[in-house]
Amino acid sequence: MKQFKRFLERIIEGILTVSGAITSIVILLIVIFLFKEGFGLFNSPAVEKGYALCINADNPVNKLTPYQIKEIFDWEIDNWKDVGGVDMEIEPFRFEEIFQHYPEEEMGEDYELLPEKLGEYIAATPAIIAFIPKQYLPGNSAEVKVLRDEKIHFSDFFGGKEWMPTSTPSPQFGVLPLILGTLWVSIFAILIALPLGLGVAIYLSELASERIRKILKPTIELLAGIPSVVYGFFGLVVIVPLIQKVFNLPVGETAMAGSVILAIMALPTIITVAEDAMRNTPRAMREASLGLGASKWQTIYKIIIPYAASGISAAVVLGIGRAIGETMAVLMVTGNAAVIPHTLFEPVRTIPATIAAELGEAPAGGPHYQALFMLGCILFIITMIISISAEIISKRQPNKGL
Repeated sequence: MKQFKRFLERIIEGILTVSGAITSIVILLIVIFLFKEGFGLFNSPAVEKGYALCINADNPVNKLTPYQIKEIFDWEIDNWKDVGGVDMEIEPFRFEEIFQHYPEEEMGEDYELLPEKLGEYIAATPAIIAFIPKQYLPGNSAEVKVLRDEKIHFSDFFGGKEWMPTSTPSPQFGVLPLILGTLWVSIFAILIALPLGLGVAIYLSELASERIRKILKPTIELLAGIPSVVYGFFGLVVIVPLIQKVFNLPVGETAMAGSVILAIMALPTIITVAEDAMRNTPRAMREASLGLGASKWQTIYKIIIPYAASGISAAVVLGIGRAIGETMAVLMVTGNAAVIPHTLFEPVRTIPATIAAELGEAPAGGPHYQALFMLGCILFIITMIISISAEIISKRQPNKGL
């Protein structure tokens, strides 16, 4: 019988070991896949795949950044001297415009003469920059220069101020507005949730009767189980119109609306963790403080809060993690404008909302698809830092604050 029990224990131990190893391997493979897809972005061309930029051979410019290309074709940069060339007005040219200068019947069968006609037009136009398919590049024209195929650089991605992945001829993958939008909404959400959460935690731990605590604590914990889309609907129907009316704004879908909703969603985590940390304060410390003549409030802010400081800090960090990783509710109430925010009353877009909104429309394996995976890498690193911080803070000796 004893041998059978040992054998059974070894089988169970082996199953648990194997399941743990499989889980770890799967998580590792997911992380590797995420970063592999994300870093593929930096091997993608800055110009739309399958196209090239051509200029007159006499033009001294040899390369352009993705932002410069976008500004040129948006007529924001209109002189070659602004991008290192000579003083002459830029003439942007798109492939389909060639038919305005040459009738289709001159192109020959299956447009076999199209490269030649493109070469003639580019050679005759010194200030031109032509965006044309690579299959129609002028082959032997000495008067046409093809700009180098630049790759998307780290600086273009992390320092770019515009997120326009469908822009032509050069998509813009500037992640700075998304990072700032995520941090902007999350930080202000914590500034709202922290005093409220800490106040409720103090009340439940030190002031509420046992009967009230048994009612409020499960109710607050139940809030954590409400789907985020329900919070989003509440924000869209109640918070957004209220903000628009109170602050007299053209639209109520702003960073403020996102911060308020995220604050409500972070409250259960902050309250639960902070209240548990306060209740773990030894009874002897409370009684010693009161026995020395301290009032109840003096005991709370001089003994209990310092003792529970690590738990309260962990609650704050976990609340930030909840706020940063939230998707649906933020997607519904923040306006989804990928611009750098300057006030709380402007529309913003967060990283999770961008991934949720665009992943279904991005062609698999393309630069847009890879850029969204890179956003996932950034979000993974941010949440990992937050989780590690929470773990370190929660393991600190609680009496260090005394």
